[in-house]
Parts: sequence; C-alpha cells; structure tokens
Amino acid sequence: MKALAFVLLLVATIASAIAVVQAKHRHRLAFVELSRLEAERDELNIEFGRLQLEQATWAETSRVEQLARERLGMVFPTPQQVRVVRP
Repeated sequence: MKALAFVLLLVATIASAIAVVQAKHRHRLAFVELSRLEAERDELNIEFGRLQLEQATWAETSRVEQLARERLGMVFPTPQQVRVVRP
C-alpha cells in the first residue's frame, strides 16, 4: 500500500514537473512572439509617420500650384478675363 502511494506520488510529481516545463516553454514562445510583434508595430508606426509626411508634402498647396504652372501651363486669369455669372 505504501509502495503504491509512493509510486502514485512520484508519477504525479513527474507529471507536474513536465507540465511546468511545458508551460514555461509556451510562455517563452509567446514572449518572443510578443517582442517580434511589438518591433513590427514600431516599424509600422515609423513608416506610417513617413507616409503622412510624404502625403502632406505632395498635397501642399504651393506644390500643386507649381505643378499646375509647370506641367499644365496654367496661370491665374487677369482681372479682365474674370467674368462673374449671376443666377
């Protein structure tokens, strides 16, 4: 009877130790994945900031006006060319 109890306790202890090792291993894997995802998030935030700055630069009014003048040959009309249309 004592030998059976000892064997059961020994098996329970070994099973518990294996469960603890597996849990620690899963925790380490999850932590590594979390660290990787945080680094990826940081890189994406940096890229997003760059893209916002680039978008602001391309949409700047003076740049649009410059491109309209250079590429399309657009100019502001003279006061004599302006016609006011009333309903």
